[in-house]
Amino acid sequence: MAGFLSDLRVVEVSAFIAAPIGGMTLAQMGAEVIRIDPIGGNIDYRRWPLAPTGTSLYWTGLNKSKRSVALALHKPEGRELARALICSPGAPGQGTGILLTNLPASGWMSHAELSKHREDLIMLRLTGNHDGSGAVDYTVNCASGFPTATGPGGDPVNHVLPAWDIAAGLYLATGLLGAERARRRDGKGREVTLALSDVMLASVATLGYVADVQVNDSVRPAMGNDLYGAWGRDFPTKDGRRVMVCAISNRQWAAVGKATGLTAKIAMIGPMLDVDLNDEGGRFEARHAINAVLAPWFARHTLAQIGEAFAGTGVLWGPYQDFGQLVREDARCSTANPMFTTIAQSGVGDILAPAVPLGFDERAPAAPAPRLGEHTEQVLAEVLGLTTSAIGKLHDAGTIAGPKE
Repeated sequence: MAGFLSDLRVVEVSAFIAAPIGGMTLAQMGAEVIRIDPIGGNIDYRRWPLAPTGTSLYWTGLNKSKRSVALALHKPEGRELARALICSPGAPGQGTGILLTNLPASGWMSHAELSKHREDLIMLRLTGNHDGSGAVDYTVNCASGFPTATGPGGDPVNHVLPAWDIAAGLYLATGLLGAERARRRDGKGREVTLALSDVMLASVATLGYVADVQVNDSVRPAMGNDLYGAWGRDFPTKDGRRVMVCAISNRQWAAVGKATGLTAKIAMIGPMLDVDLNDEGGRFEARHAINAVLAPWFARHTLAQIGEAFAGTGVLWGPYQDFGQLVREDARCSTANPMFTTIAQSGVGDILAPAVPLGFDERAPAAPAPRLGEHTEQVLAEVLGLTTSAIGKLHDAGTIAGPKE
């Protein structure tokens, strides 16, 4: 695949979300990403949602643009092939000898063991907690404080989005590029570790919630869909839909009043409550009164009418959508958006697929995920120089596998 990372080869041994997203991000920017799985697939190979054929839409979605190699990793011969691929020297100037994983990296796959075969090996390794103990997105998120601040109050509310996994995947891609750039300068290998819980903790602290407790002894409460520290909330519409509207700047705030025709009525709230509506904090304090003035306007208008009223005004707003409405109604989720193309995915059919969201001139369109083991023979021949005869013997011994037809 064309792309500005075409001189980079990464071997990925992974499952689930974080590491596969890191590898896919690199692959979609042109890197050669070789995903190694056990024969038959790893523990995420059949994860929901599934196509009618049984093909995992989850797995194919997370592994676009990669090459797939299937090895008997429970056998010494399979592990030796994996080690050889990870530590392969590559062509002159090619960034090779890089492993990306979120699986337990012990024994043969530890940085110490692999470095015996290539001193400048780079390993990016995701753990649960910084001490190496286990954690997943669900157990990290529950400790973050966000579920108790989500919803109207009372019982905690988990979000469906695996936010920490996604953020970790992007951290892994960034860290890998940083380590590879450093190796180009000093020739040294590195083991870079990332704890999923540290991704959460860094985010919570960066957003000010840790300091808020320390400095103000304050804990952000749950307040439904109100925007914390500024004005914004959801409103039901005449036709049973719901929209989110917010104003961060004074210009956006003025646009809300102008577009709804309620500027004068809203302006009366400031003197009544003794708050400055030209200040984010003032609007937050007066949110209940503001919402009471605006709610009837939204209740009198349909979603289409609200879209017409807000078009070109500078109002920040968006409709609430389920996944079906997103696909069927939102033009951003279509080939009208240059990020998307329609691809033919094996076992699935023609589907809409995104390229990397970064709008580089070199951005290649989305490419399908491979079939499990699709590139086993090709990679072993190209990377390790194995002959057709040697590859055939490995097949016969059950050490490697190609795709099931």
